[in-house]
Amino acid sequence: MPTVLRFGGLRVVVYPNDHGPAHVHVIGNGCEALFNLNCPDGPVEVRENYRFSRREISKIEAEVTERADELCLAWEEIHGIT
Repeated sequence: MPTVLRFGGLRVVVYPNDHGPAHVHVIGNGCEALFNLNCPDGPVEVRENYRFSRREISKIEAEVTERADELCLAWEEIHGIT
């Protein structure tokens, strides 16, 4: 599972054999959340949240939104989309 970004002690992961739509898994501190990227124009959306607080999710969503272009490119590269 390729880690495509790290921030605040968290890993942002794209699984190579995962299904669409383009999304990332944010993992850390015993928690995980999935964010749909809605490439290329967004908006980023929380799809699933396992144990992150609302405050943490807001901060994570802001970071994922800020880096959405980079994350969309990573999704495309990992899944062979050009």
